[in-house]
Amino acid sequence: MAATTYRTRAGHASTGPLASYLLRLMSIKQTNLCLSADVETSAELLDLAEECGDHICVLKTHCDIVTDWSDRTARALKEIARRKCFIIFEDRKFADIGETVQKQYTSGLYRIASWAEITNAHVLPGPAIVTALHKAADATIAKYNTGVHTDIYSDAPRRKPGEEDDDDEEEEAEQLANKNNIAVVTPPITGDDEDKRLGIKPLDRKQSVVSIGTSISQRTESISPRPDPTIHPDEAHSINSIAMLARLGEAPFLRSLLLLAEMSSEGHLMTPEYQQKTLDIARNNQEFVMGFIAQRSLNTDPDDNFITMTPGCQLPPPGQEGQKLGDTLGQQYNTPRKLIFEQGCDVIIVGRGIVRASDRALEAARYRDEGWRAYEERVGVSKG
Repeated sequence: MAATTYRTRAGHASTGPLASYLLRLMSIKQTNLCLSADVETSAELLDLAEECGDHICVLKTHCDIVTDWSDRTARALKEIARRKCFIIFEDRKFADIGETVQKQYTSGLYRIASWAEITNAHVLPGPAIVTALHKAADATIAKYNTGVHTDIYSDAPRRKPGEEDDDDEEEEAEQLANKNNIAVVTPPITGDDEDKRLGIKPLDRKQSVVSIGTSISQRTESISPRPDPTIHPDEAHSINSIAMLARLGEAPFLRSLLLLAEMSSEGHLMTPEYQQKTLDIARNNQEFVMGFIAQRSLNTDPDDNFITMTPGCQLPPPGQEGQKLGDTLGQQYNTPRKLIFEQGCDVIIVGRGIVRASDRALEAARYRDEGWRAYEERVGVSKG
């Protein structure tokens, strides 16, 4: 599968609907970059997603380090993901008995299953951890699919300070929502008391409502099928990416799991035998397991089509190419080319290299370009 394109892999018989959606998204958007948003406030998280969302296919969160996390944070993040076209991966690393991980996944403060398309787990407790999380995911999907959901979204970007506000338009939108007895789903940046507690910047009050031009949809979700089959690989050169993303649509309400087979930290204890056990468990649970966290592709059988997401990616500063990078806490870094081209990984996970940059969007674009260049080299795309 290493030399096979993302689009082709999306249609493979063993590819689940969410993995298929992600592979198509990556192909259309031309990015294999996952941004690791390891920040500590809702404001930082949402700002980072807004700034870098155009360049990524996945946003990885650690919701338990966000000091002011709430349901409003999750709703706002989902709105940005929908608008910027990426999916959310909560890096929870479950590692407990089945009943406990089910509660951790669906309940408590974070209710991960309600907003994150992807999460991950260790297989230290045995294969039952995958079964338990799968059942919890199915229950979450079934609950969603049998309920009526009404969303009002604004497709407009965040309003900049100083732009005109239209109170009549706000009032009309609010009345429309009240008439239909529905909740308004918008980024939590209204500047009210809860937003102050969350630490979210009140860019202006316009974001608290939806403009009159937005659409209202009431629907009862059915089980989501594979992504739009009419998006054919041959159309890549005849239809622009915006049109293709529109046809692909937003992410289906489905859930998938990544298994931790290998970490980027020095001296980790995930032996080759452990990795093989992890691979065996994944092969027995392909309906739910989409892939791995690993430092190299684990697709060794002809029918393997798992997605490998790889942390520990960093580009050296200009002029320091070839320098070995790391930190004082055992983290070891590899370049996008080494991970994507040489080791067959599919998605590079980048955190500090982008988060700590002076221009985060520009740096995200640099990683995106390097990762995509390595992918094209791997699958033999000619530059003509």
